[in-house]
Amino acid sequence: MSVTITHDPRSAAGGSPLIVTEDAALLDDLLRLCAAAGATPEVHHGPPDQGGDWDAAPLVLVGDDAAHRLRGSARRRQVVLVGRDQDDPGVWRRAVEIGADHVLILPDGEQWLVDRIADVAEGVGRPALTVGVIGGRGGAGASTLSCALAVTSAREGLRTLLVDADPLGGGLDVLLGGEGAEGLRWPAFAASRGRVGGGALEESLPALHSLRVLSWDRGDCVAVPPQAVRAVLAAARRRGGTVVVDLPRRLDDGVGEVLAQLDLALLVVPAELRAVAAAGRVASVVGMVVRDLRVAVRGPYAPGLDDHEVARLLGLPLAGEVPVEPALLRPRGAGKPPGASARGPLARFCTEFWERALTEAGGAR
Repeated sequence: MSVTITHDPRSAAGGSPLIVTEDAALLDDLLRLCAAAGATPEVHHGPPDQGGDWDAAPLVLVGDDAAHRLRGSARRRQVVLVGRDQDDPGVWRRAVEIGADHVLILPDGEQWLVDRIADVAEGVGRPALTVGVIGGRGGAGASTLSCALAVTSAREGLRTLLVDADPLGGGLDVLLGGEGAEGLRWPAFAASRGRVGGGALEESLPALHSLRVLSWDRGDCVAVPPQAVRAVLAAARRRGGTVVVDLPRRLDDGVGEVLAQLDLALLVVPAELRAVAAAGRVASVVGMVVRDLRVAVRGPYAPGLDDHEVARLLGLPLAGEVPVEPALLRPRGAGKPPGASARGPLARFCTEFWERALTEAGGAR
């Protein structure tokens, strides 16, 4: 199964842009760009009434032909003056006269304008706090911590997406007990290009434990093109809340696209010398892309090591000690995802992590 999502046709969460122009050719172009962004605009051939569409529209696109008729209009933000003549120096003066925020010359600025229209149609606000989790060595527990972070975030009422970026990891939907849940997996997005609608993406994914999960299916596909990874993750981030990404230790172009969009990353390191040595190699690569890389240490500790010493050896800030969740080690814990017990030590670790991370990022999203 393959699907390409290019835009989200619903704009209830955002609003409709306003177009003001009498230039028929320019209007055709602007309507085409609105359609590409999944937005249905309001169109005025003359100045709109003050206090009506002019004030209510989240974005106003003013044709250069109409600028002189808007000189007396009330000033507002999110006004774009759209023209065609690259060599007309007067366009900047006309933009100042109507209080435009931007001047856009077609066709060069088409992609920027499509993205801007799509933003207002989707009601885009603050992007999601995006956290990557990667193991310092194989079996470090990165997938377990990724799931626990996502489950905890969702329990706190945040819109949460858990992304499985490791095609060889067996599937995070399995770890969450939802391998049979309906919804799309990574291979369905392999053909995605450009801008993916955030709302359409969210609704297409399996819903497990009050969060959405983007995982791998059980087919032969073990990679999607980097441009698809970039588009899908960017769409997820535009929805706000939190995004947690379980990263593989095998870094390729697709993983590079993920790393470029992370706000911070956690390097999970068992407290043993060999694991610390392996983690140092991972940190040297990941740290070139991710500015905020922290170490999460998992016991038991080898002689002479503690969490602070592991962080010192790696030269990274310490995120804390990842505790063992006893319930996950017992047979009756089967079917319960990591972090499911709000009073468990792993959930408490994740809660404290989110409190710090969200505060550092400027509050709840």
